[in-house]
Amino acid sequence: MKKYFLFIAVISVFISCKQSAEKSGAATVLYDSAYVPAVFADANRVEKIKAAFTVIDSLYKKYATDNHFPAISFGIVVDGQLLYKNSYGYTDVAKKTPATSASLFRIASMSKSFTCMAMLKLRDEGKLNLDDPAYLYIPELKNLKYPTADAPVITIRHLMTHGAGFPEDNPWGDRQLADTDKDLMEFIGKQISFSNPPGIAYEYSNLGFALQGKIISKVSGMRYQDYIKKNILDPLGMKTTTYEFGDVTPDKLAHGYRWLNEQWNEEILLHDTKDGSWGAMGAMITSIDEFANYMAFHMSAWPPNNAKDDGPVKRSSVREMHHPWRVNAFNANFIFPDGRTCATTTAYCYGLGWMKDCDGKVYIAHSGGLPGFGSQWRIMPEYGIGVMAFANRTYAPMGAINLRVLDTLIKIAGLQPRQIVPSKILEQRKNELLKILPDWNNAEKSGIFAENFFPDYPIDSLKKEAKDLYSKAGKIIAIKATKPENQLRGSFIIEGEKINMEVYFTLSPENPALIQEYHIKEVPKQ
Repeated sequence: MKKYFLFIAVISVFISCKQSAEKSGAATVLYDSAYVPAVFADANRVEKIKAAFTVIDSLYKKYATDNHFPAISFGIVVDGQLLYKNSYGYTDVAKKTPATSASLFRIASMSKSFTCMAMLKLRDEGKLNLDDPAYLYIPELKNLKYPTADAPVITIRHLMTHGAGFPEDNPWGDRQLADTDKDLMEFIGKQISFSNPPGIAYEYSNLGFALQGKIISKVSGMRYQDYIKKNILDPLGMKTTTYEFGDVTPDKLAHGYRWLNEQWNEEILLHDTKDGSWGAMGAMITSIDEFANYMAFHMSAWPPNNAKDDGPVKRSSVREMHHPWRVNAFNANFIFPDGRTCATTTAYCYGLGWMKDCDGKVYIAHSGGLPGFGSQWRIMPEYGIGVMAFANRTYAPMGAINLRVLDTLIKIAGLQPRQIVPSKILEQRKNELLKILPDWNNAEKSGIFAENFFPDYPIDSLKKEAKDLYSKAGKIIAIKATKPENQLRGSFIIEGEKINMEVYFTLSPENPALIQEYHIKEVPKQ
């Protein structure tokens, strides 16, 4: 009987809320159903990108030759598709095995984003919290001696963003791949040397990612490699991607080399031990063909949209991976590959790097380097493009060439970022605002303004300002399209015979949203 009355009460509340919403004219659907994703305005964009492929190919080929790469394999992903791929050189110099897009290269620290994606999946499943102390999952960390008495305990988030206070450990960390978890716990037991207290600075730490591998294994109940394969690699069709080179068929495996004394010297491949966690920082082996699927998944998270969310992790979690969580540098004199100076800000996300340049372009990337290998991938979510390049030379620097390729693609194809489309409510308020301009008659009774509006903008001042500008403009020739800044803020131009006027307005967080801010001013005629 109690359940029956509870059910009746819930229904009554629902009906009451619905009736109240209908009386006020408020929308009764979820707000996100009205969200309008940004779009590309150029219908010929992809064809223009394809026209640049010959130039891009030559850039990669020359870079490989100039830097003594035994082999290079690269690909360009556009709108989630591997639109171009090519390879040059040999994955096995002695046997002269040609590199292909299916050749399997060790991608080193590019592995780190897979580790963080696994962490977010476990978080989304409610199995851990990113702000949990790491010692909850690795008890040996409880006895750490921190550098200061006021240091906070290391959290999972610290580990994911290189903020645990551990010292930068390249190339020392590269040589730990074969260490077991027993070795790792004994290392912790001897105490860790800190460069900073946790949480105050960015410092690149492979150790921090080895600890994440251990946490994934502990929480999931399986080896971190197996968890990532089952929950990320397999769903993305990355069937030959692995962590251990012994699992790769010889004809597919890229051997690693060091250029020394004017010749290639083969490096000893580093094992990823089956009972250790260090591989979580840099042991993955993959191909251009398969890594393209991973890139496409990352790019599918942009822009936010209402499509079915059925990836290995939620799209919102992927976007969380791309967020600049720990700012690490500002370079006022950054020089792009074409020689221009353009300031940049950089930060570390979750297993990924973030850069924003002076033009507002955002890049998400991560490089990888181990004895015998160098790699990088770099995407521009707002442009829908991304590149990846693998080489089998020790610490081959791939970041500069990938940045140059993206820069070249944008220039040749004349690419522009996605354009925000005006939401229905923004267009509605624009049209309603136009009906009351310039006289503002009955504006206070119109119901389109938020409660703050008229106290902040006295009606007499609004009328005088608008009438003066309209009089100066003369005959109104056209109302230009809305230029949205987001779903609830934008501007538009009123083209007059003598002058143009710009109207800028912002809507409130109410549902339906009301005009809370408004400005009108003269702007130059174009």
